[in-house]
Amino acid sequence: MERNVTMDIKLDRLPDRSPVRLTISLAPDLHQALADYAALYAETYGETERVADLVPFMLRGFLDSDRAFARAQRER
Repeated sequence: MERNVTMDIKLDRLPDRSPVRLTISLAPDLHQALADYAALYAETYGETERVADLVPFMLRGFLDSDRAFARAQRER
């Protein structure tokens, strides 16, 4: 079915959700802290998650809580 009519709907077009692979190197103490966090997460929720699976959510939380960053993003 071809659609030629432009409609204004409430939901914008969804953003690209293709994951991007990123490789980083960590200092040993940071790696240990992340492993400790993953262990605490498992204790708290009863579910084991890999550090690599937790990090994107940790980064999102960090960026979302940085008011200066949010302000700079809005001003762009």
